[in-house]
Amino acid sequence: MTDAAARPISAIAPALAGRASASQRWSNLVFIHWRVDAADVAPLLPAGLRPDVFDGSSWVGLIPFVLDRATVFGSPPVPYFGNFVEVNVRLYAVDAQGRRGVVFVSLEASRLAAVLAARALFRLPYMWSRTRLAYPQQPSSPELYAPLLSYTSVRHGAAAAHTTIMVRSSTVPVVGDPLADFLTARWALFTSIRGRLVHLRNHHEPWQLFTAELVHLDDTLLAVAGFDGLVDRQPDSVLYSPGVTTWFGTSGGA
Repeated sequence: MTDAAARPISAIAPALAGRASASQRWSNLVFIHWRVDAADVAPLLPAGLRPDVFDGSSWVGLIPFVLDRATVFGSPPVPYFGNFVEVNVRLYAVDAQGRRGVVFVSLEASRLAAVLAARALFRLPYMWSRTRLAYPQQPSSPELYAPLLSYTSVRHGAAAAHTTIMVRSSTVPVVGDPLADFLTARWALFTSIRGRLVHLRNHHEPWQLFTAELVHLDDTLLAVAGFDGLVDRQPDSVLYSPGVTTWFGTSGGA
């Protein structure tokens, strides 16, 4: 049986099938990406997936952001445990049906309960880390974004797995860019649960994206993930988004 061709990328999320199981607010996201050979990505994917490719390359993302206002089955926002800084390393894959999605190699988070729950329920590779977002320079006027965002993460019990990311955001919008859509318009994640490939859907409003500049990067998370030396060259794409509220469906779906 031949795998289906990858389905078209859409900047607008398809509707979830049925009731959403959870929601989260993702704020102050930075999308930092490098081109890599698909052959380097393939061994890191669960069985049944192949690397997704744009312009002849697969891509590796280093994505810091703030997760908060987390809810479960319509509950009020979960205090404390549903509010933390996350930094993830992610890849892009396609399954045999042509469905596109994200594969996480690692996810750093500062709330141990959230780490344990995500690992137990969805087999996602969350790591308990000391994560933080700081604003080294505040806006000069209320009309401007905070011009600098500084993310840090140090893994508990494995301090050699760390990152410091400083990015300068802008107010220059990114619209109608096929690469930006490929990297950010991802309406599902793939994971493997008890040997079964699972496709977990999400839905949110289209990304509001802006150009950004990587000012400083001191990172070992990419090397730990299997991409040694990647930080020695400049990323091929850096984008910023103020954020979205995201709803999650159950496994399966289109």
